[in-house]
Amino acid sequence: MLVIAGLQAVGANDAEAASGLLALCALVGIICIVLPWYYKIPISFAWSTPGAALLVAAGETTGNFAAAVGAFLVCGVLIVLTGLWPALGKAITSIPKPIASAMLAGILFPICLAPVTASIEQPLLAIPVVVVWLVLYRLAPRWAVPAAMVVAGIGIVLTAGTDWMTASTSQPALVFVAPEFDPVVIVSLGLPLFIVTMAGQNVPGFVVMSTFGYRPSPRAVLVGSGAATAVGSVFGAHSINLAAITAALMASPEGHPDKSKRWMATVSSGVAYLILGLGAGLATALVAASPPILIIAVAGLALLGALVTSVSGALEEPRHRVTAIATFLVTASGISILGIGSAFWGLLVGGVFMAWLGWTRRPRVSSGRGGRATAG
Repeated sequence: MLVIAGLQAVGANDAEAASGLLALCALVGIICIVLPWYYKIPISFAWSTPGAALLVAAGETTGNFAAAVGAFLVCGVLIVLTGLWPALGKAITSIPKPIASAMLAGILFPICLAPVTASIEQPLLAIPVVVVWLVLYRLAPRWAVPAAMVVAGIGIVLTAGTDWMTASTSQPALVFVAPEFDPVVIVSLGLPLFIVTMAGQNVPGFVVMSTFGYRPSPRAVLVGSGAATAVGSVFGAHSINLAAITAALMASPEGHPDKSKRWMATVSSGVAYLILGLGAGLATALVAASPPILIIAVAGLALLGALVTSVSGALEEPRHRVTAIATFLVTASGISILGIGSAFWGLLVGGVFMAWLGWTRRPRVSSGRGGRATAG
């Protein structure tokens, strides 16, 4: 739901949004089958959920979907270059954690407010969703978000009647969108999407894999996912990356008791993605029939954990908390200057704050008698 809402926020029509979801499912499915089978390790991929949240937040920046597609393509190319050129990857991963985490928190914050807003604007639809999520989050956390989505879907169907079913009966199809390369959209959407995908998905994904004793080739992972992003971009797919949460499931004993056979779990997930893609038309029709705030509200519930993690990471170091808060506030504000969205300005302001507040005057060293250094 969040993917469709994000694509529509940057100008996609229903057919283009369905195409984007189909392309994501198909490409994630293929790469989840090919790389694990070749390397015989559980390398798991997914689309970028924080990236989809960024699309929702970037809705005020552009309504030209062709320009958004150009930004997706640039993101994919940058991911490929990161795999081929280690210095670029080092530069991205060296972005201070307080700034990167605060930017992601600022992107997620307005979306995580949506359950509150929806409960006021659409109480009959939203409150049952929130209640079901809250109950299951206490009793069965893994099922809290899926159950909330089911309840939201039931509410949409009951409210919309049978009108939405006409669109859902159409077969999902890929729609080619010729990319336009608008420098403003690339800076405000493409670059933040690349940074969020790398810092929020790929880097944690590698950490999770190493935790379970796996060392996938960074070049193969980044070039593969970046190429898939570039190919999928012209069909509306925003970003594909190494999974983190699902990677923990696939790489752990839950995937298979035998460590050498856990790659089969990832291959199975790839097949599931391919099947899931067949429902892209249905999902798009359901979202189109729903009040937009309800879809974002469900996404907000799903992203609360990511928001908590981002805020914790941003405020972890006391000496950088002012920098983190400044980055968060600018990003969450949704401002647009010169047509460039708030995610870019949040990064810029965070960098300025850290450079200024983190700067300390060095003691002046002079040479005294006997060649001894003295501090001035």
